[in-house]
Amino acid sequence: MRLCFLVEERYRNDGMPSEVIRQLTAWGHQVDVLWPGSALVQLPETIQAGVHDAWVLKTVSGGPGLTLLEAAAAVGLTTVNDARSIRGVRDKALAAVIARSRGLPMPRTYVVAHPDSLAELPDGEFPLVVKPADGSSGRAVHLVRSPGQLAALNTELAGEGMLIAQSYVPNSGTDLKVYCVRGELFAAERASPLDPHQPRRPQRERRVPLSAEVAGMVTDVGRIYGLDLYGVDVLLGPDGPVIVDVNDFPSFRPVPDAVARVSRAVLELAREGRTTRAAPVPLPLPGPVRIPVQLSVARGEGR
Repeated sequence: MRLCFLVEERYRNDGMPSEVIRQLTAWGHQVDVLWPGSALVQLPETIQAGVHDAWVLKTVSGGPGLTLLEAAAAVGLTTVNDARSIRGVRDKALAAVIARSRGLPMPRTYVVAHPDSLAELPDGEFPLVVKPADGSSGRAVHLVRSPGQLAALNTELAGEGMLIAQSYVPNSGTDLKVYCVRGELFAAERASPLDPHQPRRPQRERRVPLSAEVAGMVTDVGRIYGLDLYGVDVLLGPDGPVIVDVNDFPSFRPVPDAVARVSRAVLELAREGRTTRAAPVPLPLPGPVRIPVQLSVARGEGR
């Protein structure tokens, strides 16, 4: 098979996907790598039906890779994950709407262009977790305990564009990360990056058992968003497990034999093609909405 991987510069030396690329090559497959952040891409010649069996995306949120993946999907190429599904989770505001409209447990979410707009909320809505709507890898995530802390965020978040703020979920100080490789689930926990007693650096993940309740919820995430390779960040709150983030193509570090598992999954998805792969479940359409429209008619003019 011939595959094309879209890889951001920050992942050039990362085990995921570089080791997957090496594994696929060792198995005799041809893998082309495109660096969307630094490459000159000729369109549409680079993206043509029949050249590659599938395109695979490993880029940061907000990077240029997703546009190219969507272009590949637009000409009928198989993409891993489905390009529409990736868009549905990369935009955290959109992801929150999909989750809550389909009954997934996700915190109450607000969207603003400037953090100081959150001062309009009553004090009882705090604490809040504020982060960029297109954020990834824990970038610019802040726990805001009171309205008085909002002004201090203006400088750091000024260039982040749209922001989301979610109700803080009280927890034990650990995050549960659940990874899915084509239906196989693996869970790990780590100290929460929002825990004030922990240093602000990547925390080591430790494999833990997965409860039936969380497993069912994470399976629903894949079905609702249409993802095959994904990760879900879960907090075990006082009212049960809550989803706080969904990631397409995460690191899969705690997954046993992760490179071989992910490599096999990519090949399987490429072989199956778009027609048999998981697709996002369409959201239920609301009833008719009547929007008042004011018409201005010039009398005596043409019909």
